[in-house]
Amino acid sequence: MSTLSGKTLFITGASRGIGRAIALRAARDGANVVIIAKSAVPNPKLEGTIHSVAAEVEAAGGRALPLQCDIREEEQVRAAVAATVDTFGGLDILVNNASAIWLKGVLDTPMKRYDLMQEVNARGTFLCSQACLPHLLKASNPHILSLSPPLNLDPKWWGSHTAYTFAKMGMSFMILGLAEEFGPQGVAINALWPRTVIATDAIRMIPGVEAAQCRTPEIVADAAHAILVRRSDDFYGHFLIDDDVLFAAGVDEFSRYAVDPTQPLLTDLFLEKGPHR
Repeated sequence: MSTLSGKTLFITGASRGIGRAIALRAARDGANVVIIAKSAVPNPKLEGTIHSVAAEVEAAGGRALPLQCDIREEEQVRAAVAATVDTFGGLDILVNNASAIWLKGVLDTPMKRYDLMQEVNARGTFLCSQACLPHLLKASNPHILSLSPPLNLDPKWWGSHTAYTFAKMGMSFMILGLAEEFGPQGVAINALWPRTVIATDAIRMIPGVEAAQCRTPEIVADAAHAILVRRSDDFYGHFLIDDDVLFAAGVDEFSRYAVDPTQPLLTDLFLEKGPHR
């Protein structure tokens, strides 16, 4: 399979950034895209709403269903999944993209921030997966893809921002468990993480990062597409890196993904520094 035409994708955190880019890449195939986010009205500090992305999806050739939904709220998530199935007749792909970030130490992390990250990142991944799985198990080529890093217990990633690392690794541990339980039943359940920092609104939370040192969200969207068109049989439990995925798919030139090809790229969190493709 090389296209997502006719497939229905449920994408969390899809009103901007990587979620939006994945939605538009699927739309170019003619997919049905369910845009899940809290952002329903314009925010002067943040670009994009579920409605602006829905318009872009339709313009790109897809069908859009924008749904305002806080993935911390069980009733809202289950209602959004029901609306998806009512509208498109089923559900093929869940992309757990929504995430909260706070890169500070223990003494500078309010419990409100800790709770937000746990509820959105790890719990949100579990809840959305739980709500979608009864429908995914009926699909012909079902996938769950989480935007979360390879599991890493190196203390250097924990000491600087314990709460965020715990929440983000929580997403990955959820994928590990879900893959073990549902992978043998034919659901491709995997994680994807960028090699470099990606130019999204989140870079404002990372000290010393300039957009010129990042890649664009399109590299993650193209890698996600390459994963989601694969056969789901016996493809689960992998923690994948975006440029590795694309290189394996035949891409050998990556400068087009750089915000500024003349600048050195910054390696993303949880990965060892090294040469980039």
